[in-house]
Amino acid sequence: MRLKELLHYTYIFPVLAVGYYFSGLMGGGVINDIIAGLLLTGSVLSAVHHAEVVAHKVGEPFGTIILALCITIIEVALIISLMVAGGDQAITLARDTVFAAVMIILNGILGICILVGGVKYHEQFFARTSATTYLVSIVSILVLTLVLPNFTSSVNGPFYNEAQLIFISIACLVIYGVFLMVQTVRHRSYFIVPDEHPEEHYIPSLNKTLISFGFLVVCLIIVVLMAKGLSGTIEGMVQSIGAPKSLVGVIIAGVVLLPEGVAAIRAARSNQIQSSLNLALGSALASIGLTIPAVSTVCIVYDIPLVLGLDKKDIILLSLSVFIVMLSLSRGKTNILYGTVLLVNLAAYIFTVIVP
Repeated sequence: MRLKELLHYTYIFPVLAVGYYFSGLMGGGVINDIIAGLLLTGSVLSAVHHAEVVAHKVGEPFGTIILALCITIIEVALIISLMVAGGDQAITLARDTVFAAVMIILNGILGICILVGGVKYHEQFFARTSATTYLVSIVSILVLTLVLPNFTSSVNGPFYNEAQLIFISIACLVIYGVFLMVQTVRHRSYFIVPDEHPEEHYIPSLNKTLISFGFLVVCLIIVVLMAKGLSGTIEGMVQSIGAPKSLVGVIIAGVVLLPEGVAAIRAARSNQIQSSLNLALGSALASIGLTIPAVSTVCIVYDIPLVLGLDKKDIILLSLSVFIVMLSLSRGKTNILYGTVLLVNLAAYIFTVIVP
């Protein structure tokens, strides 16, 4: 690569963010935190750019799968590190983080994509078979992991015992594994919209793709680390307005999901709503389908209690969100109403977190 390309902001911001994070300046005051926030934002935009480079090289749906898996793996690492450090005080951390991520993805990212695309193009079209394939997998895993624990009787409360955790973890991995096979091998055509102008797309070289993949991983890691480093500041801000501490988890989940969100919205603005769906629904499926087995394994090894079952309010909000998404994606085309309703659902979720 030429020196001019390496001086692009997508290479400079991650390097500056890494240096700033390890300099120990974060948390040193308002100015320092503002600088950290700017570097974090630049790293998010850089991650989106490098993800698009990789996606152009490997093609769909592999490009969206790579971004979803990278963010999910880092999210899992963050949750596990906080749970091991927090012990019994972190027994609801995995549930709250996964639930927040799913609600933000289904209502926020998907809602903005549909609304933005609807405003610009009136209607956008996608393969209904892809949406159905995603939702069948997502709904099954959501019910098994976040709803069913409230109704089992082996252990009192919203818990699974060890045998149940092992079974549910295997079930999640089986569903996600078969889904990946369907998406990438047997029914790959479900997730691809034929390109009418393939000659217009630039295919990056292998060297540039490998460099972008490396920077993508660096960007995602530094976004999570800086979000974790700013969590104290965010928590202080949340407490200053008198909001519950659970709002911190929602904010952190939103920051971690920014790269996927920005990439999905940019795809919708380019009239590529299928790519937006692949990113949003694929991220939701990977987030819950991989996080729960990983966290369950750690909890079994370290003998940490794990609360998975949602309370009644959250079950209602989750059911409403899934139902509206299913209706919105049932016709194979979108309009601004679907996006608006989903964003109202997200606002209701966040509002009831602040005012339970």
